[in-house]
Amino acid sequence: MEILFHSGEKRYQADLSQPIDLSLVLRNGLDNPNCFWAPPVEFSPVVAGDFVGSTERGGPVNFFNVRLNPHGNGTHTECVGHIARERYVLHACLREHHFLAKVVSLYPRPTDNGDRVIFRDQMEEVFRAGEAEALVLRTLPNDDLKKTRNYSGANPPYLHHEAVAFLVECGVQHLLLDLPSVDREEDGGQLLAHRAFWQYPHAVRERCTITEMIFVPDAVKDGYYLLNLQTASLDLDVSPSKPVLYAVLEA
Repeated sequence: MEILFHSGEKRYQADLSQPIDLSLVLRNGLDNPNCFWAPPVEFSPVVAGDFVGSTERGGPVNFFNVRLNPHGNGTHTECVGHIARERYVLHACLREHHFLAKVVSLYPRPTDNGDRVIFRDQMEEVFRAGEAEALVLRTLPNDDLKKTRNYSGANPPYLHHEAVAFLVECGVQHLLLDLPSVDREEDGGQLLAHRAFWQYPHAVRERCTITEMIFVPDAVKDGYYLLNLQTASLDLDVSPSKPVLYAVLEA
C-alpha cells in the first residue's frame, strides 16, 4: 500500500508495505538494554486461589503482570514532563504521530576527559533548517549489542547541548537516538541537552518529544523516511514506544 503526504511545500510517496521497526523487543529478565540502574523487566502470571495465569503452568489463559521502567528499559518516548516541575504527560503532548524524518549516522567524538560526544559542527554537516520534522540519529559503530547492553555506570555517548540547540534552530520537533539519554549519564542534574531541546523553563516546546534507545539496522540508509511514532496511552511523562519508518520518494 502506498500513500501520499505533504511536508512543508514538498509532496512525498511512502510504501507502507515495508515497515522498519526501530523499537527494541523487551523480554522477561536481564536480556534487555538497561540504563540508570533501573530494575530488570519482569513478566509474572497472576495467581489467585486455584487460578494461575499461565498456560505453561496449567492455567486456562496467559494473564501476566508486567513490571518495567519506561526510561530505563528499552525504547521509550518522553515529553518535557520528564524534567519539568509542572505536570506534562506524553499523551497530551504528542497529538500527531506521522512526520517526515531524516536518518543520519555519526561517530561520537572522544574528548579529553574520556567522554564520547556528538557536537554541533557534526550536526551542521548532516542537517539543515526545515529539512525534516524528526531526526533519527544512529551512532557509530552500530552493533547488535545495543539491543541488550547494560549502560548503567558505563558513561555512554551523549549529545552536546549546542548540537541539540542547533536542531531546535532547524525546527526539529522529534529527536530519536540509539543512546540511553541525550545527556551525560552523570552531569550533576544539569540536563543541558534536555533543557535545550524543550527550551525549558522559558519557552517550553511542549509538543516536542525525545525517543531514546532505538536501534537502526545497518540496512537502513541515511536519508528521508515517513516516521510513525506509536506510544501507549499512559498518564505519564513517558511511554514505551514503537517508532516505525517507511521509505519515501519525492512525488
